[in-house]
Amino acid sequence: MMNYVDTLRLMIARAQCTVRVICLIGFMLVSACTSETAEPRSVTLTVSAAASLTGVLQEISTGFTQKTGTHVTLNFGSSGQLAQQIAYGAPVDVYISANMAFVDDLERQGGLLPGTKQVYARGRLVLWTPSDSSLQLTRLEEVVHADVRRIALANPTHAPYGVAAREALQAVGLWEQLQAKFVTGENVRQTLQYATTGNVDVALVALSLSQQHEGKHVVLPESLHRPIIQSLAVVKQTKYEPEARRFVAYIMGPTGRTMLRKYGFAVPQQGGRG
Repeated sequence: MMNYVDTLRLMIARAQCTVRVICLIGFMLVSACTSETAEPRSVTLTVSAAASLTGVLQEISTGFTQKTGTHVTLNFGSSGQLAQQIAYGAPVDVYISANMAFVDDLERQGGLLPGTKQVYARGRLVLWTPSDSSLQLTRLEEVVHADVRRIALANPTHAPYGVAAREALQAVGLWEQLQAKFVTGENVRQTLQYATTGNVDVALVALSLSQQHEGKHVVLPESLHRPIIQSLAVVKQTKYEPEARRFVAYIMGPTGRTMLRKYGFAVPQQGGRG
């Protein structure tokens, strides 16, 4: 016959067992409900990128979405203006610049995730004319010809390819002489549009864009300007850090590098930190 202590112990043990069973049933019910009603996290990354990347990033983003299910919204513009927007708090997850300087500036301001800055490509500057143009230009110096009435270039204040165009024209001694002929685009894509629509005779633009339009282009020697070293980074304020890092890794990986080469970019042997 059990004494009082033994009876109490038995009652406690039964109570504990009952609690465990109830907790287990509750957990199973919650798990079942969750598995039936929860949906995978739907993420859309916002990527601010240099206009020279318009074609290649559209292809890369499509492939990335198909592979991962993460959607990408692309915002193209001049690298300097995009960097300024990010500095003022624009909701951007990844910044892809046409040069290193603007990325470096954002990094110094604390606007980027530490360790995410990388060099992804080197761009080339070309002299572009429409396919139906009578001009047969082979060298930059020939833009001084009387038949060249208007020359388009991106704004060198905030567009890296505009900086390269100015440096190249300075190198051949024509920058000051041709001031009256210049038509300035806000970014390199708008600069090319001036030429494709017949508003200018020639344009100084990115090789990556010129290949997407019928026309004639001459790749200018890199000795005429500083190398167009292009870099990217994940923005510090991103709400989707894992997906943003994955997108950067995709660009730096085999598929992204192949696409960049396709559009005329030189890519580093390995993804390098800026």
